[in-house]
Amino acid sequence: MNPFFSYFGSKHRLSRRYDEPRFDTIIEPFAGSAGYATRHWRKQVILVEKNPRMAACWRYLISASPREILSLPDVAEGQSTDEFDLCQGARDLIGLNIHPAVGRPPKHSSTWGHDWGRAMRARIAAQLMRIRHWQIIEGDYTLAPDIEATWHIDPPYQVAGYQYGNGCQSKHLDFAALGAWCMSRRGQVMVCESQGADWLPFRPFSAINGAHRASVEVIWTNDAETQATA
Repeated sequence: MNPFFSYFGSKHRLSRRYDEPRFDTIIEPFAGSAGYATRHWRKQVILVEKNPRMAACWRYLISASPREILSLPDVAEGQSTDEFDLCQGARDLIGLNIHPAVGRPPKHSSTWGHDWGRAMRARIAAQLMRIRHWQIIEGDYTLAPDIEATWHIDPPYQVAGYQYGNGCQSKHLDFAALGAWCMSRRGQVMVCESQGADWLPFRPFSAINGAHRASVEVIWTNDAETQATA
């Protein structure tokens, strides 16, 4: 399944390199565009999202009909999504597609990378039935159910996570507390970060050649514990 929208820090391209889920439920406590869950959509999926606008976008997608998606408007140059008589989730879905790889839903069309039109609407509409069983929880990561599951934890990065809106930047995270929380999860746990993070004993995972600079993704997993219990 393809992503429903583009988002800063999305893991969809990398998702094929992460371990396959070993449990029936996948939990993404920092949902974003849910890149890992999107690849493994047949599992029971629980998304947790602190940003209320991102949570509303997911609620809209989980409940919208294909006809609703196909009827969404195009965005002309200089036009704002606020001009449309739509719910906030629908406006933000459009915004996240007209201005890719941003950390908050925009309102105006981008001069580059515009990916909103009939083909995108058709692709999204065709995928809706695949996420009807998904669940979205709006709030802090600690609201995730404390169950045995495959945990894909991709928080705002300690160093680079300043581009998110609605108080979701890395400066608002207590990384010591987050690290202890991650290590206490039951099941299969994988935590994503970038080189330089020090709140877990991360190891190198993948080199990324971005549009403006190269970076190194790192990861922490509880592989030994998972293999003993799965």
